[in-house]
Amino acid sequence: MTNEKRIDQLREEAWAKGVVTGDGVDVAGGPIPQRPGYYGQPVVRPPVWTWEIPIYFFVGGLAGMSALIALGAALFHHPDVARTAIWIAAIGAVLSPVLLILDLGRPRLFIHMLRVFKPQSPMSMGAWILAAFGTCVVPGLIALELHMSHVFTGATDQILRIAAGILIFGSAIFGVLLATYTGVLIGATSIPAWFLHHLLLPIHFGAAGLGSAAALLELLGHRIAPLNGIGLFVAAVESALLIWLSLDKHGAADRAIHEHRSGWLIRIGEVLMGPFPLVLRFFGVIPLAAIFFLLGALISRFGWIAVGRVSGCDPEAVFASQK
Repeated sequence: MTNEKRIDQLREEAWAKGVVTGDGVDVAGGPIPQRPGYYGQPVVRPPVWTWEIPIYFFVGGLAGMSALIALGAALFHHPDVARTAIWIAAIGAVLSPVLLILDLGRPRLFIHMLRVFKPQSPMSMGAWILAAFGTCVVPGLIALELHMSHVFTGATDQILRIAAGILIFGSAIFGVLLATYTGVLIGATSIPAWFLHHLLLPIHFGAAGLGSAAALLELLGHRIAPLNGIGLFVAAVESALLIWLSLDKHGAADRAIHEHRSGWLIRIGEVLMGPFPLVLRFFGVIPLAAIFFLLGALISRFGWIAVGRVSGCDPEAVFASQK
């Protein structure tokens, strides 16, 4: 049936019934787009983050969970591990705002984010969490180093020891929040492939940060059973998440995870964090397992940003996610 005849048929149906129940007509070059979206444009705005943000996700997760490991190591009498872990956390606390400022383009924009405290905004809370983490971990490192170097004695040394303990405890609390809030941040957006997995993302980012911290400590020479146990645990968690993400549960809504280059980045990252380290740790090849996990965690962060770009530019995914 030609377009003209179909249009006449639709007019007659509309005149007789007051409603048109059939399909319309695609007019080439007309104002109605031939593909989903708003005049052929994306329905939601895809993320415009550059390379600094996935690296920030990686560094922030690594630093935050290093602070948690530092607290555990201090409580269970592994002072060398605690010292190295708090150094990693402090370095990450310095690098993270640098990466954010590089993405924002102007340093004062980061300061402006701290002028308002919005509990309902993951981005606002993230800026405050990062600031609180740095405020705890850097003085905590200084106090710990002064205490362990025995520069001071008596009451001053006791004050330093107590201060280091309190600050490391605060670093661990804010570190866990820093490692997981990034998953909350992207899950709270309108990007289909992100918000459909908003419950999974904080778990995934937190596990990746914890495994990365343990892996880096092992590569730096701390081969103790608790770190290997953490490595086995997070590799098992990531293996389960790989299976979960491999199931096509949402069809077109999250096909960016199952198709395109973005999907391959997610799968490669999960394989490097899950099955590979799990098998290697069972066979005692810890250094290689640690390297694979760190590489997978970094690739995975780039993968999730790529997934957001693809999913945000796919109007059909947006419409499918609303059904």
